Amino acid sequence: MEYSVQKLSRLAGISPRTIRYYDQMGLLKPARINSSGYRLYGQAEVNRLQQILLYRELGMGLETIKEVINSPSFNELKAFREHRSQLLEKKAQLESLIVNIEKTIASYEGRLTMSDQEKFEGLKKKMIQENETTYGEEIRQKYGDDVVDQSNQKFQGMKPEEYEEMTRLSAMITEKLEAAFQTGDPASGLAQETAELHRNWLSYFWKEYSKEAHAGLGQMYADDPRFTAYYDKKHPGTAAFLRDAILIYTGMNE
Repeated sequence: MEYSVQKLSRLAGISPRTIRYYDQMGLLKPARINSSGYRLYGQAEVNRLQQILLYRELGMGLETIKEVINSPSFNELKAFREHRSQLLEKKAQLESLIVNIEKTIASYEGRLTMSDQEKFEGLKKKMIQENETTYGEEIRQKYGDDVVDQSNQKFQGMKPEEYEEMTRLSAMITEKLEAAFQTGDPASGLAQETAELHRNWLSYFWKEYSKEAHAGLGQMYADDPRFTAYYDKKHPGTAAFLRDAILIYTGMNE
């Protein structure tokens, strides 16, 4: 069966404009264009669109999706299994947050006493699971399972005041990095202050600090398109700027 742009948009629940944009960026090409100039999509394109929308639901950017599904090694069945695994993880995250909220409500109603540690437990689990889903494979390959597991355990055991300070540091890094980027100089005082804040932020996750690991993480920010997309969302080039600032800070730029 073949679908026009209009029929495919109704089937998928997205706008015809979105489908045309996917074609324009080389993400979803039609199976053929008929003699009247209309785009027509077959079963392979329907399957591809399903993959695209599933990746979008998981928070992946369009350029990253394009890179993934256009890869010669892309396997549809493997991708669907990964989708299922990631969605089950998201389900577990939501269930954990629901339990946390129910406990909070019960606490406010006087039906139970909730410790400060418990108040942040669901949020911390969610952050760990999201990081595992998005970056887990690459980080585990780079640093090893033991290091990542120890980091997760340290974060999960974080005290409320530590969690608050970590969140504050994260916001400060974002603010300082944006200001430092405007200078254009990763060796500037602002840029090096940002790198210092980043080191302090890492102390909430890493069992011990090393310049080599810090520099390696900075390089990953610039090399991995998912990290790059996060840092470059407002100003393209920010991820590379942060990498350079970290390399200078750690003395690994030579």
